[in-house]
Amino acid sequence: MLDKEGYRPNVGIILVNQRDEVFWGKRIREHSWQFPQGGIKRGETPEQAMYRELHEEVGLLPEHVRIIGRTRDWLRYDVPQNWVRREFRGHYRGQKQIWFLLRLVGQDSDVSLRATEQPEFDAWRWNDFWIPLETVIEFKRHVYEQALNELSRHLFGREHPRQRDHRPPSPPLDATQPEPGASAGKA
Repeated sequence: MLDKEGYRPNVGIILVNQRDEVFWGKRIREHSWQFPQGGIKRGETPEQAMYRELHEEVGLLPEHVRIIGRTRDWLRYDVPQNWVRREFRGHYRGQKQIWFLLRLVGQDSDVSLRATEQPEFDAWRWNDFWIPLETVIEFKRHVYEQALNELSRHLFGREHPRQRDHRPPSPPLDATQPEPGASAGKA
């Protein structure tokens, strides 16, 4: 489903823990990291799509999170033509996204990257709020910066540009290893 300008409606999810660190997922069988995101299906509201994607990609349910905020408007990024399948070239430009800022009110052990049959991520970690700007693929960087800047006011009291004083990233949590708080025999 594309809009008249060639953008696919989508939601992006910035999930934070109690230390205001962000969830950062490693795409399955790739060495690229990103926030959870996904398309809005026909008839879905952005909020409904966000909860569906949250479960599909991270395994969390509505009771595991609290909505802190969302972007006021659609944020857009163009996908480079060499990343677009041939049959969509000429009419697909990229994604337009509504971003949600969520607080994890459950436990790290509630995260399940294998909640569905087609997992999106095979590892995850908590990162400093601003680290994703340094590691996300280039063509998504501007929209990540817009979303983080706009939503940061909900955590830090005001919108402010990217901060440079950050902690190093946490080591990744492999989907095949027990997650923090989980027993070794628990899948």
